[in-house]
Amino acid sequence: MTEKIIPIADLRYAARVPHVPAQLQAPTGLLADTLARPLHDLRISVTDRCNFRCSYCMPSEVFTKDYAFLPQTSLLSFEEITRLTKIFVAHGVEKIRLTGGEPLLRKHLEVLIEMLAKIQTPGGKPLDITLTTNASLLAKKAQALKDAGLQRVTVSLDGLDDAVFRRMNDVDFPVADVLRGIEVAHKVGLAPIKVNMVVKRGTNDAEILPMARHFRNSGVVLRFIEYMDVGATNGWRMDEVLPSAQVINLLQSEFPLQAIDANYLGETAERWRYLDGAGEVGVISSVTNAFCGDCNRARLSTEGKLFLCLFASQGHDLRALLRSGNYSDEQISSAVAHIWQRRDDRYSELRAALPPDSSMPGTDGGKRVEMSYIGG
Repeated sequence: MTEKIIPIADLRYAARVPHVPAQLQAPTGLLADTLARPLHDLRISVTDRCNFRCSYCMPSEVFTKDYAFLPQTSLLSFEEITRLTKIFVAHGVEKIRLTGGEPLLRKHLEVLIEMLAKIQTPGGKPLDITLTTNASLLAKKAQALKDAGLQRVTVSLDGLDDAVFRRMNDVDFPVADVLRGIEVAHKVGLAPIKVNMVVKRGTNDAEILPMARHFRNSGVVLRFIEYMDVGATNGWRMDEVLPSAQVINLLQSEFPLQAIDANYLGETAERWRYLDGAGEVGVISSVTNAFCGDCNRARLSTEGKLFLCLFASQGHDLRALLRSGNYSDEQISSAVAHIWQRRDDRYSELRAALPPDSSMPGTDGGKRVEMSYIGG
């Protein structure tokens, strides 16, 4: 008898094989969880690898050169990703965000984007397809991504000071190359571009005002993100969190701001505009002002596990259904509906009452999934 070898990396996070209901549920384009939150956004991780080692996401002491990343055979193929995306779109998903790791490390990513760009919502609208990147490869790939159908990019950039930035990415990557990537992305039309800055008190908080000065009047939307306790390897401490309210106060000391409405229900950032017309900034306050109440995002890991929260410890193994060969799209669609309709995750709202490093109440108590595995 031939033995089946399962790579250790495949077992890093617990995952249930989803229940397929005997009574199939036809999608209606409206799917709500137990807290009446609709399914609207799908974040798809296309790789668990990254060429940066940012301490808040992939600390180098954990993700060493010997770290067991997922083997290629474990990753969802582009055809599998497309098949699942069509199922999620039928349930109401209108926005796709490609993440990683660093998604531009996935070979031939523009082929996947072209496949996804052909999918339409039940109402006949094209999908909103975006990508989050560290921009290290963006200057080289921006035109091909745009030509394939990518609409916008969000760039992670934690400071303009080159020494600070090199220290934070921990691979000695220069900030000038990221800025060049942003410039090229803007030139080819991947706009409006958003730039996300994770703020760690005592590490890069001195970069807040320089970042704001740089991106004012550029058309780029700069967003400041509170340092979060994602995963179990980044050594998170509450005293390293700079509350978004303090960030806004600091910005107000130099640039008068006015709060403005969200673009859409479930938007993670609180938006502020410069009163002199120089654009807008945002803050994402998962720690001090949780937005679980209207979270409408599902996350698909690199090897096909569905996670319902960024802070989850357990997923649902959709790849098992895809590769068994025994389930139709209608059956997998019903399984997805069954999962989402039972969703009650709201970790950020409960964080203060939970012990350190704990997962959501009612879960298996395993370690929280790493951000590099399912994207931010």
